[in-house]
Amino acid sequence: MITSFLPLLGLALTAAPNLGVLHQYAAVALSADGQRIASVETVRQPYATTEEHGAVVVRSAAGEVLARLDPCGNCRYSGIAWSPRGLRLAFVGSVKGTATLYGAMPDPIRKSDFVASRITGIKGLLSTPRWSPDSRTVSVLATASAHKEIGATQAGAREVGEIGQNEDFQRIATVNAIGGELHFVSPDGLFVYEYGWMPDGHGFVATAAPGNGDNNWWVAKLLSVALDGATDVIAAPAVQMDFPRVSPDGRKVAFIGGLMSDFGSVGGDIYVIDTTSRTEHPLNLTPDFKGSFTSIAWRGKQLVASVAIGGRVGTAILDPNEKRVGDVHLQAATYEAADGAIALDAAGTRAAFAAESFDRAPHIEYGALGGFKPITHDNDELKAVTIASDINWKSDEFSVQGWLLAPHGVQPGMKYPMIVHIHGGPAGVVTPHFLWDDMTAGWLRNGYFVFQPNPRGSFGQGERFTRANVRDFGGGDWRDDLAGIEAAERAAPIDDSRLGLYGRSYGGFMAMWIVTHSQRFKVAAAGAGIADWMAYYGQNGIDQWMLPYFGGSAYDDPAIYDRLSPIRSIKAVRTPVFLYVGERDVECPAEQTREFWHGLRSVGVPTSLVVYADEGHHLSKPENVADLNRRLVEWFDRYLK
Repeated sequence: MITSFLPLLGLALTAAPNLGVLHQYAAVALSADGQRIASVETVRQPYATTEEHGAVVVRSAAGEVLARLDPCGNCRYSGIAWSPRGLRLAFVGSVKGTATLYGAMPDPIRKSDFVASRITGIKGLLSTPRWSPDSRTVSVLATASAHKEIGATQAGAREVGEIGQNEDFQRIATVNAIGGELHFVSPDGLFVYEYGWMPDGHGFVATAAPGNGDNNWWVAKLLSVALDGATDVIAAPAVQMDFPRVSPDGRKVAFIGGLMSDFGSVGGDIYVIDTTSRTEHPLNLTPDFKGSFTSIAWRGKQLVASVAIGGRVGTAILDPNEKRVGDVHLQAATYEAADGAIALDAAGTRAAFAAESFDRAPHIEYGALGGFKPITHDNDELKAVTIASDINWKSDEFSVQGWLLAPHGVQPGMKYPMIVHIHGGPAGVVTPHFLWDDMTAGWLRNGYFVFQPNPRGSFGQGERFTRANVRDFGGGDWRDDLAGIEAAERAAPIDDSRLGLYGRSYGGFMAMWIVTHSQRFKVAAAGAGIADWMAYYGQNGIDQWMLPYFGGSAYDDPAIYDRLSPIRSIKAVRTPVFLYVGERDVECPAEQTREFWHGLRSVGVPTSLVVYADEGHHLSKPENVADLNRRLVEWFDRYLK
């Protein structure tokens, strides 16, 4: 339950808590008839330093386990998809540079069981299986002989030899559902980001761009792709696109469009365009909606969407003809499914998803839209480490929202240190997650309040709010954060002389910017940050994301890049700063963090830098994640306890 702040009395802090184990659910998919739910399920030990092996679990709508599928034995499973006809599954298993597409169906004798079998495989990567409308063919996104995992957040490949000559291309491929060799459909040289079948089964709609897949999503076009590989441009809007979805009659494509700083971090308005039009501009159906849409799916003539409003998430129905959003249901939680935030049945009346919140550990929920109930209870005994307050405040002309997390054991009359955690993006949003063995849980168990603001630039309050930090990084969003800190201090017993600051990615830039422009914080930590925008433009692997935010390249308008660079004010820093970065970070190269570390040492400010070997923008190795969480807790304890 999310409440306004109330003092918590008589609860002693536990130095070494017995955390139990955590059951996790991912890639949740709902069968067309709404009676079966499949997911990838793993069991995690606290502070794990090795990766847990999972399985694909099939459940009834009541939560009863019908089958546990593990055909590979040591794979990472992903991308679960149900066939539109019958009860057939497709999913991907990946291990050591190879990927296998598996199928599963009810055992013909024991119909409550499912039996898995291999459909096809590849040396490389497979993702996003989708069934053809007649359920006879399975399509996938395939990358043959991939040099790295897909996505700019993954560790980059070694850059040796002639650069740009060994690009990976993710392509649409098909295979008979019974089995056989993959047939590549989309042309080589074109990187496909998202796709879906046309209702007649004669081709696909996709978002794609030629060239480097890490960098070009921001300039991707909406295409039709025929089964013979022929492509045609449907639209090339001046927004980033996610979730291209074709209407059941095949006449329209809907997508989420907006200012998005990272592929996979979705938020924006809903657009629609006629599939036969080549000149018509996409129509924005929700230009004044005070929230962000995060996934969509056609069901009949309506669109079922997931939304973020403030820091809460939920579902909504949109009638494209009336341009009206209705039936909005929100929770203080986070949703996740295999194809968007929620998985729908064929009728669009029931949904399933993995959910978690500040006060409830991960579980699967199922039910009619707006009437979801938990159907798994593996984590019911796990105790929340915090009580969260939904904080709202005014900053300039904006209403801003954030989460204030309180530690247990707050005593009347005492003041407590607080760590301000600024999210990455900048186009992102903090929604409630269960805190268990990570750094935030460690801070809370050590007696800190934690404040997580959603300043301008975030999703959750409409596109005007998301665009409000264009050419103003560290300006209005920093004023929003400052006003939020004051709101948090009015709501809770915060010691303003013991404030800490943490951020990663864009949040890492903000941490660097703030300590070079303010003495408000006693200690700070920055992960994968950006110290020098001018140098960063030429170093990173995703420079296309910067153009909508800066209005041009660093060579066209160097003044704005220079003005927003924290390194220019390095001599003003007095705050001790811990720094870390992945060795092969494509999004925020390690050179940026090293430059800031060098500057701090030059001016005599206490600092520490950790570079994690072979890691990308997100740390993926459990031993490195555990090491970082420990270091971050110890760093803030050193200066704030």
